[in-house]
Amino acid sequence: MSISGTNIPLAERMRPYTLEDFIGQEHLVGSGKVLEQMVHNRKAHSMIFWGPPGVGKTTIAQIIARSLDMPFFTLSAIDSGVKDVRAVIERARMAGHALLFIDEIHRFNKAQQDSLLGAVEKGVITLIGATTENPSFEVISALLSRCQVYVLKSLSEEHLHELVDQALAKDEWLKERKVVVEEWEALLQLSGGDARKLLNLLELVVSAMPEGQHTLTNSFVVDTVQNKMALYDKTGEQHYDIISAFIKSIRGSDPNAAVYWLARMIEGGEDPKFIARRLLILASEDIGNANPNALLLATTTFQAVEMIGFPESRIILSQCATYLASSQKSNASYMAINKAQRLVSQTGDLPVPLHIRNAPTGLMKKLDYGKGYQYAHDFPGNFVDQEFLPDKIAGTKLYDPGDNASEARLKDYLRHCWKDKYGY
Repeated sequence: MSISGTNIPLAERMRPYTLEDFIGQEHLVGSGKVLEQMVHNRKAHSMIFWGPPGVGKTTIAQIIARSLDMPFFTLSAIDSGVKDVRAVIERARMAGHALLFIDEIHRFNKAQQDSLLGAVEKGVITLIGATTENPSFEVISALLSRCQVYVLKSLSEEHLHELVDQALAKDEWLKERKVVVEEWEALLQLSGGDARKLLNLLELVVSAMPEGQHTLTNSFVVDTVQNKMALYDKTGEQHYDIISAFIKSIRGSDPNAAVYWLARMIEGGEDPKFIARRLLILASEDIGNANPNALLLATTTFQAVEMIGFPESRIILSQCATYLASSQKSNASYMAINKAQRLVSQTGDLPVPLHIRNAPTGLMKKLDYGKGYQYAHDFPGNFVDQEFLPDKIAGTKLYDPGDNASEARLKDYLRHCWKDKYGY
């Protein structure tokens, strides 16, 4: 029995059965919008739902199947293989046609995704895949080309309020408790915008309220969560807190803390590709030209993790994390692109100087495109002093090498080339 006296969690009890009852994603399910029209016209197509956890991907798939009276099969990419996919396809073939929902489809490898192609092409199944990762990177192009990608947005604070109010008003168990939410911040923050987590958190907290208490406060929510919730939820707040601790430990040059937080994620079942992807970003953002090998190792790590998977990839991730943590740091490249983008937003589309424009036609040459350009390799040291920025921002320094041995050499070279122009 669950805390409410039923085996069905609150989030499941409150799951809507029609698009009219669905809260959020108005750009897809609102009146006249694409998924509402699809249901109205009773003609489904294969699609990928891309969005954060708990925003309605599974629910919309179920509503589509129910509204169109389609046989509905579901697989989780975490624990399903090619054999499971083929078994479902065979059941769909026997039924004539079916809708297949695959949760976390980004976790399927190429062979598993390939096994879906034929059935999708022949119309044996209408596929709906759900992913929290960019499908351009995680879904093979052959499958992606056969699916329409729909982006699901994070739920607004208003949506989350509406979900709680609806549960308090409609759920039989909650109605008996006569609960009033006096303070919202803790409920909303701890749920991380995840509707499923929000409702189950509400059920957990209300069940812990002593008899006679009817108001729900921030302090009571936090105290209840600290006492009862799991230490790591790979789709919730702990997911973001621990990856933050991991990245900050590497940025802070502490390989001991880095490998500890890595272990926490591994033990919590985190996707190894998610970890490897964050290491890739960090190698450029926080190390950059202080140690260019960091980006090479992080790239190789991502490729190796993709090929091997757990449990062996934990060793590769550990090697990369400890190397990056032990490396010299520089955020100069990160700061440079930030400065450059701010400059572009402030100055707009400044004209390219004539001498560095492309001149593929005679007319362009007559207009002085390319005139006066000096080819650097024709000069001593492969350098010639000429202007490459638009006139309005000539001489603006955007890249300032960091204070480390590797970038000190870059700074010396730039100082030699540009003398006092950029202040190197």
